[in-house]
Amino acid sequence: MSEFVTRREGPLPRLPVEGTIELTYRCNNNCRHCWLRIPPDSSERQRELTLEEITALVDQARQMGTRIWTITGGEPMLRPDFAEIFDFITRSASYSINTNGTLINPRIAQLMTRKGAKAVSLYGATAEVHDHITRTPGSFDATMRGCAYLREAGANFIVQLVPMRDNYHQWDEMLLLAQSLSPRQRVGAAWLYLSARGDLEQNQEISRQRLPPQEVVRLDEPDLSFADWMAQQMEGTEHDYDHAEGDDRLFAGCIANRRDFHIDPYGQMSFCCYVKDPALRYDLRKGSFQDCWENFIPPLADQVRGGPEYLENCASCELRSSCRWCPVYGYLEHRRFSAPVEYLCAVARESVRFKENWLATHRRFYRCAGITIQVDSDLPITESTFHPKFKLFQVDGPGEDTVSIQHYFSLPDLQDRDLGEQVYRKPPWAIYRKANSWIYLGISGTAGVDHLHRLAIFNHDHTRGKIYNDEVREDYFRKGNVGALTLFPSDQVFLARLLADRQACYLHSSGVSMEGQGLVFVGHSEAGKSTMVTMLQDHAEILCDDRIVVRRWPEGLRIHGTWHHGDVPIVSASSAPLRAILFLEQAPENRLVPLEDRQEILARLLACLIRPFVTADWWENTLTVVEHVAREAPCYILRFDKSGGVVEVLEELCRRNGWEGDPKPSR
Repeated sequence: MSEFVTRREGPLPRLPVEGTIELTYRCNNNCRHCWLRIPPDSSERQRELTLEEITALVDQARQMGTRIWTITGGEPMLRPDFAEIFDFITRSASYSINTNGTLINPRIAQLMTRKGAKAVSLYGATAEVHDHITRTPGSFDATMRGCAYLREAGANFIVQLVPMRDNYHQWDEMLLLAQSLSPRQRVGAAWLYLSARGDLEQNQEISRQRLPPQEVVRLDEPDLSFADWMAQQMEGTEHDYDHAEGDDRLFAGCIANRRDFHIDPYGQMSFCCYVKDPALRYDLRKGSFQDCWENFIPPLADQVRGGPEYLENCASCELRSSCRWCPVYGYLEHRRFSAPVEYLCAVARESVRFKENWLATHRRFYRCAGITIQVDSDLPITESTFHPKFKLFQVDGPGEDTVSIQHYFSLPDLQDRDLGEQVYRKPPWAIYRKANSWIYLGISGTAGVDHLHRLAIFNHDHTRGKIYNDEVREDYFRKGNVGALTLFPSDQVFLARLLADRQACYLHSSGVSMEGQGLVFVGHSEAGKSTMVTMLQDHAEILCDDRIVVRRWPEGLRIHGTWHHGDVPIVSASSAPLRAILFLEQAPENRLVPLEDRQEILARLLACLIRPFVTADWWENTLTVVEHVAREAPCYILRFDKSGGVVEVLEELCRRNGWEGDPKPSR
């Protein structure tokens, strides 16, 4: 599924949106790790769906809403009618296909120029190792030839590297070879499934090829960035297995959440490609696609029970949240859906150790204006990664209002990706809207330079985001002393968006807490904001000399310090109740001039508002906040000179009118 598509709020209707069809289990390779393969000349060929049956089933699925297909096998291209099947399916649907690449010829390569995900499997960096895994002499050369045909045709493809014991010694070389074949790579299943048919001899070979658990976790690291939210929202999940406490219906949660299905080469359909129990599969040759989806699959949620074996083991295991176990894997391993998989237990223990280390070295929390920002990075975050000013804002963990950003230090391949509607383009950003996602492309301001240096994907309210950085920013991050949590030129664009949804605004201003009261000095560059806090630094706590947040809380307006300082490198995470907003004017005297005209105050505040990329909802929310501030906050013109006499004027302001200072602790 597209990385940029997010799931809508509320439950989706139960529609068969995505289907997997295995055209054959036959394969011209005989891979040591394969759990499905049968020989290419197997008599099972006679049972496979015909071209006419496949096209009829695809039409039935399309009528019910199927728009995405995965085409796989065995080796799907082993069928002589593969080109016709591929042409029919991909004419009106998105697709992905998995192949060993050995049977790709110029005609097929040309067909595969159609937009879709093509994955070619690689089992070694040399013919010796690759052919040892496939047990098929010449398969490496045939795969290389197939990749060459794809490149010549201009068909973009992914190289899928499949790790196992007998090729792992070549892993680094496999990565290099894959990078030379295609700009896109992925790692196949880092652990291996046992035989679908329960073949004891094949199971022994698959078990022998399994990597040590620590290597499985290293190759397929758990994604701890704001848990599974981004994976579910942007990429979909392979398994949606879930259960309620005490509920031993093993497939209840899975069936309720899935919007996909699987059809095997013989017309047997179920809700998952790993379900091989004949009792859980529907014969499409004796019925219809619609009957299977609407009447056969839903009752399966109650049919398979785990009983005591499940409830006393996997259901109650403290490692469950870190385990990849699923009932279908229990069945493949022990022919019982409820059975634990010992190998996965060991992988889960390694995952827990990985998570504990990752959380200590790759995650930090910072709080500003009541918003906690969780920063995750696939590179370690050290004590010197971020500028020392952030230490003042660092907290130990999440708060009541936590947002999350995740840093990656490689740019994804955007070729063939639908980014949605472009809504803004002015260097350094081109911004797109796709469903409920905002997509920011970091672009060059130099004419003729088309280099993408950053990609950021945020959800609809910018509370979750993935930020992809190029090699330049990786070096910048590793060097340390980074001046923005987002690695943008400034965090203020990100924060300004968040504040609008929290009855807050971001002002071009300096601010102090004097005698427990918040004073905001508003003005553009050269207005005297830094000069003012310099004169006040021995008489008040400086919150920041260039950017201040004003936020409406239930107890009233408060001001909050930020890390966006100007000439005075003093910042504070403290806050204070707003006592006055003071519009600066340099003059030969020190005097307060009350402002009563609320329209004038509103205009002055809007002129000093920090604005991100402006949308209608942001502007509406922010304008509401600023209007409240203009009505509720005491406002003055502050005329001042540089003698320091203004301190006495401000101290008098804080003393008068019965002001009692901060009734609440700082947020």
